[in-house]
Amino acid sequence: MSKLIYLDNAATTKVSEQVFEAMKPFFTEYYGNPSSVYSFADECGKAVDEARDQIAKTIGADKNEIYFTAGGSESDNWALKATAEAYSNKGKHIITSKIEHHAILHTCQYLEKQGFDVTYLDVQENGEISIDDLKAAIRPDTILISIMAANNEIGTIEPIKDIGAVARENGILFHTDAVQAFGHIPLDVDSMNIDMLSASAHKINGPKGIGFLYIRKGIRSGSFIHGGAQERRRRAGTHNVPGIVGLGKAAELAAVSMKERAEYEEKIRDHIISRILDEIPYVRLNGDAKKRLPNNVNVCFRFIEGESMLMLLDQNGVCASSGSACTSGSLDPSHVLLAIGLPHEIAHGSLRLTLSTDTTMENADFVVDKLKGIIERLRSMSPLYEDFVKKQGK
Repeated sequence: MSKLIYLDNAATTKVSEQVFEAMKPFFTEYYGNPSSVYSFADECGKAVDEARDQIAKTIGADKNEIYFTAGGSESDNWALKATAEAYSNKGKHIITSKIEHHAILHTCQYLEKQGFDVTYLDVQENGEISIDDLKAAIRPDTILISIMAANNEIGTIEPIKDIGAVARENGILFHTDAVQAFGHIPLDVDSMNIDMLSASAHKINGPKGIGFLYIRKGIRSGSFIHGGAQERRRRAGTHNVPGIVGLGKAAELAAVSMKERAEYEEKIRDHIISRILDEIPYVRLNGDAKKRLPNNVNVCFRFIEGESMLMLLDQNGVCASSGSACTSGSLDPSHVLLAIGLPHEIAHGSLRLTLSTDTTMENADFVVDKLKGIIERLRSMSPLYEDFVKKQGK
């Protein structure tokens, strides 16, 4: 393969050179356990503390409100399970949405088996929840609202500040899964009234296997992993120092470059969307046209099976997806696309392209040009498309 165009940055990103260089000494030179008392471990302890501070500054938090985890899924599990356990005497009702990541949805299903009641909010056609629906779902026994900051498939940015205000007014804790949003759009835990926030390094050019959970000071949350005194006795286990250093550096770099990066990605994103909608018939844009992540393109092509499309793109050196990487092995259509009202046959023809600053306008045009031929080829083999065209000609 002479050319690789990677457009699946919502699944994972490459580690940046600056992040990699920051991590390297903690593999071979400063390899001590930061929980140890001897001076050799001091460098590791300082590095962990610095990373905590770097992350806290990006969301307007205090460094002692940042807890390191193995990634976004663990952070989501922790936020929901620990809150449910700590506040069960107050109530057993949780509110979330139908388009959350499965780390939230499956955890909610687990909690339902433990006697909790979960309301799954519908979303509008653009993927945004209704604040009125949220208010109507609140009950006297509601203890937690968990709504993602931005959707990982269709890119829609949720009204997080408004959700936080509703939660605060009603004395309800508010958690947001910000795995896709963190480092890509501004987030401030105080102005948005966020009590807990999940994020992961590998979505912002950091390493895999490391993330964090922000827990506002004063929130009751028991130990999620037992066995040691790490993370203020809430999450036992030897610190992944290289990963933590990489996460801190990635967060710092993402915050500094966010505005410039967003402007660059939006320009290419909008170019791709415009060309696809103008040049390929029977296609629709999924997610909000404006309130979407800067690097997200999600479209559905009628009379197309997404898997065949992805295979043909791969043969042309293009890495893309039809939805979340966590469900890529499933034959079922995206739960997100079904939730915004798409029928199964259209949802099956989805394509998600997620860009980075490495994506050039030349890359964008190459992908759209190849895509036009692929769609035409696949439709020419579709009896459904043939019948549709015949009916249109009558």
